[in-house]
Amino acid sequence: MSPKRNDPVAPPTTGEEWRVKYSKNDAVDGWAELENRAANNLRAAWEIMRHDPGPGLGKPTSRHHPLRGGLATGTQGGRSLPRWQLEVTSGDRVWYLLDVEKRTVWVEYAGPHPKATD
Repeated sequence: MSPKRNDPVAPPTTGEEWRVKYSKNDAVDGWAELENRAANNLRAAWEIMRHDPGPGLGKPTSRHHPLRGGLATGTQGGRSLPRWQLEVTSGDRVWYLLDVEKRTVWVEYAGPHPKATD
């Protein structure tokens, strides 16, 4: 989704930072809803994605880890990428694909805990 008038301006990446981009339009809406509900926690999740999004860069925790089984990977730009989850609040999650080659985090989902992981 291209930015338009009145949209927030994303800060440019510097140094070893990762780009954080939306993978799906639904993720844009979900992110906005989470921003209204839990801005501080969502900012902390964004900082993790920006600086320490995955394997070799940080240690998975109960609140930040790769998904498993059929949810372990997703597709972005025709490539299969590992899917990670961040627990934003006890009931909210962000799922993203980790593109190590392009140093990009692709946010696929932001919102209430998906039933798929129950």
